[in-house]
Amino acid sequence: MTAPDTRIHHLVARRVWDSRGRPTVEAEVHLHSGATGRAIVPAGASRGTREALELRDGGAAFGGLDVQQALAHVRGEIAAAVTGLDTADQAALDARLVALDGTPNKQRLGANATLAVSMAAAHAAAAAHGLPLYAWLGRQQGIDMQANALLPLPQIQIFGGGAHAGRRTDIQDFMVQCPGAASFAEALEWTAEVYRHAGLVMQERGALAGVADEGGWWPAFGGNEEALEALLRAIERAGFVPGEQVSIALDIAASEFGRGGRYRLGLEGRELDSDGLIEMLLRWCERYPITSIEDPLAEDDAAAFARFTQAAGTRLQIVGDDFLVSDAALVREAAAAGAANTVLLKPNQRGTLSETLACWRAAREVGYAAIVSARSGESEDTTIVDLAIGWGVGQLKVGSFARSERMAKWNEALRIEERLGTSARFAGAAVFGRNPARARG
Repeated sequence: MTAPDTRIHHLVARRVWDSRGRPTVEAEVHLHSGATGRAIVPAGASRGTREALELRDGGAAFGGLDVQQALAHVRGEIAAAVTGLDTADQAALDARLVALDGTPNKQRLGANATLAVSMAAAHAAAAAHGLPLYAWLGRQQGIDMQANALLPLPQIQIFGGGAHAGRRTDIQDFMVQCPGAASFAEALEWTAEVYRHAGLVMQERGALAGVADEGGWWPAFGGNEEALEALLRAIERAGFVPGEQVSIALDIAASEFGRGGRYRLGLEGRELDSDGLIEMLLRWCERYPITSIEDPLAEDDAAAFARFTQAAGTRLQIVGDDFLVSDAALVREAAAAGAANTVLLKPNQRGTLSETLACWRAAREVGYAAIVSARSGESEDTTIVDLAIGWGVGQLKVGSFARSERMAKWNEALRIEERLGTSARFAGAAVFGRNPARARG
């Protein structure tokens, strides 16, 4: 059988709109075979200073957030450079994009331009071979999806805070994971009940102010720990055993309220040093069934990050987001320093799929887990679901259990689980035991 012609014939770029009603980049890659692939790039609210830069136009239109320059790069310079390249060789395509930009952080062409093309090319190659994207990615990694597929353990926001909810709590995400569930579908069923009961608990307390950026309940709590108490109550009222069936995960996003080893908790009107913040988090871990904490310290507080990992890393999943920005070199550096044991994988922090995959490979080399993650400014694009499954990462974080840009991703994972049937393992208790900190994919 003749292999399909997976060379790029031409590119299309258009401005579309994300979940905040802001402009973003969509790219289409058209192949000589006639196959096409399409992808939309997300945007974050809280960002690490070392992540790749999206290109925005500035000026008056849309608050300076328009993307006409990035679109022009896709239609012009990028299209000229990649036309004729074989999308079946993702690494070579992405290397061309990296070299073309020529800067360490994609500031010239924009990570939103390069990533849109990188993801769309992967979709096009998969389509040309008649495969779902996750199966194509798995084949590229030597993973047989009919024999060794891994469905990710979802990490789902219940309360939004920080930059996602007008800083109504200092902590950015109060989330749940369901390591006790037997399947991805059951994990979503359990989360749906916790989410519903969390809303009822907040209504009873007069603390419900709406829905946050990523679909979680927008809180009106008097203190950060009050959110933990409400979440624990919701888990119990939903009928689950905290810490066994359902556990709590936090995204502290400490870089948003800390710098130079000082942390200002605006909701509580107090300031802590690094050790004070560590002490507070360790105390929470004693009181509540917390099994995962993301960015517990700021990105410029590496020594304290390592101290927290030393104190809690054997019983907690300690995740680097702003601290590691999906960078393979930073993962190796952190491992050498004993800081964190898990990396968040966000493709737009790097600007190509290959660079994101390199970070996942580095994580496996040093014994870190990983979580494929969405951003707060999202769309109907479901590429990250395919990445989590195709790369065998084992965990997926896309926001809450509301709003269509979130549910599109959870629902796509449900369809994939159904399609794979009994050949797929679920990355819950059956694979990792009851402690998500042991998740290694």
